Amino acid sequence: MTNQSRRNNFIKQAGILAIAGILCRIIGILYKSPLIALIGEEGIGYYNFAGNVYTIMLLVSSYSIPSAVSKEIAKKLIIQEYRNAQRIFYCSLIYVIIIGGAASAFALFGAGLFVERNSVAVLRVLAPTIFLSGLLGVLRGYFQAQSNMVHSSVSQILEQIFNAVVSVLGAYLLMQTVAGADSTTQAIYGAVGSAIGTGAGVLSALIFMLLVYFLNRGTRKKHLQESSEKQPEPYKKIFQSIFNNITPFIISTCIYNATAILNQTIYSKILLYAKSFPAKKVASEYGIYSGEAVIFVNIPVAIASAVSSAMMPDISGTYSLGNVKETRRKVDMAIRTTMLITIPSAVGLFILAGPVVQALFSQRSSLAEAAALLRCLSITAVFYSLSTVTNAVLQGIGKMNLTAKNALIALFSQSAVLTVILFQTGWNLYGLVIAAVVHSFLMCVLNGISVRKNLGYQMNIKKSFVIPLTAAAVMGVVASFSYQIIHTACSSNIISLFLTITLSAVIYFIIVIKLGGISENELLALPQGNLLTAVAKKAKVL
Repeated sequence: MTNQSRRNNFIKQAGILAIAGILCRIIGILYKSPLIALIGEEGIGYYNFAGNVYTIMLLVSSYSIPSAVSKEIAKKLIIQEYRNAQRIFYCSLIYVIIIGGAASAFALFGAGLFVERNSVAVLRVLAPTIFLSGLLGVLRGYFQAQSNMVHSSVSQILEQIFNAVVSVLGAYLLMQTVAGADSTTQAIYGAVGSAIGTGAGVLSALIFMLLVYFLNRGTRKKHLQESSEKQPEPYKKIFQSIFNNITPFIISTCIYNATAILNQTIYSKILLYAKSFPAKKVASEYGIYSGEAVIFVNIPVAIASAVSSAMMPDISGTYSLGNVKETRRKVDMAIRTTMLITIPSAVGLFILAGPVVQALFSQRSSLAEAAALLRCLSITAVFYSLSTVTNAVLQGIGKMNLTAKNALIALFSQSAVLTVILFQTGWNLYGLVIAAVVHSFLMCVLNGISVRKNLGYQMNIKKSFVIPLTAAAVMGVVASFSYQIIHTACSSNIISLFLTITLSAVIYFIIVIKLGGISENELLALPQGNLLTAVAKKAKVL
């Protein structure tokens, strides 16, 4: 396979994961609307308090497993050591069974130590899902190492569909059992029902991936027969290697993603105990921030995560062969692809924050506040997306210590900022916003410096930032005026929003292509690239 075809394959695989990630985020947002209407912002607050602890447990036990496993297996696959690759897979399963089992037990029996009383039951219901997620992560990493993102993508969509359906249904059924109780009790039961949906989603994805794994046994058998190593490495050596390589990977990822739970803890403790806010008010306000604002920012960040997942085995394999020049090219492509999508997304969220929130949430009393929070958070979509990609680059070239160091600096800095704001001002939720901006910006800068020093990579400022920003600025002006005009003619917010986004996206990509932000070859490399290129040529854009 030529370097060009490898790069094109990387874009295709990243595109597949990105599309799946976007679909999953959209499904997640769509089901949040009826869920919030059902269990209220208080219930969402209780779920998110437990959910953030659950996320940390996942970070420790399974969240970074797909990328870590794909990185280790890819090193063997690129030199056709298929038996060693298979042994890494087996040892990785043992690793997550031990770590995931311990984390699940920790969450189940220690729930009262980590969350407020009203969220304890939610965390206990989520505990078994931690174990299942580890197994799912290894299977996803196994196929991602082979540059096959289709199975992971399908499993992600399947997981989100089951999660959405069972969450709403579970919340409704459990709330019916306490129909005559007070609103807080109903909110707790609703949050527990939603947690059941999370487990159902992971279980459905795990069953699918196990089925795919067994259906691929013929290909595995053929590869094992063609394996290049004369004598496979002993299991003990492989397990030691996994522990030595995956553990730092997990630690760095854990620190990088620890902000949510740390900020939640600082926020709730200061407001509950230092400012004597009622628990219901704290949970409801946090529910607005995390359940009605942050989830929209997570859509463009999901694209960056998809690019990172597709890039990790590719960069790891190329770098392990000593091909630094090709590694730089792949890094450049990953950053440019991410910025081409996340910059206009951030501008769109800023301009259309009000209509976007209004389209999905019926809690009229909190719409204005949720929209204002989303508008302020929109810039973090760019910073977090870029830092996610650069984080994956550093991990791919074996510099996990640097990602951990950078994450710690950013984490402590934003925590100090948040603490001062909460104690000295009445900004409350906006303190969380400012902390998020500080954290994401510092991660961007620190990771960028580390990548430049260790890989000799210089960002293509024009193609990565100037062109997307110029096109997005024009798009933003068009979006602002077109929404007002369309909404005046058509009173439906959803129809107006859909038409505005469609028009704005078309204008953005026309400007990007005209300014040279993406070439014909790069357009061809995207999923459905032939169709996109044909349309662009017919419209005389290319």
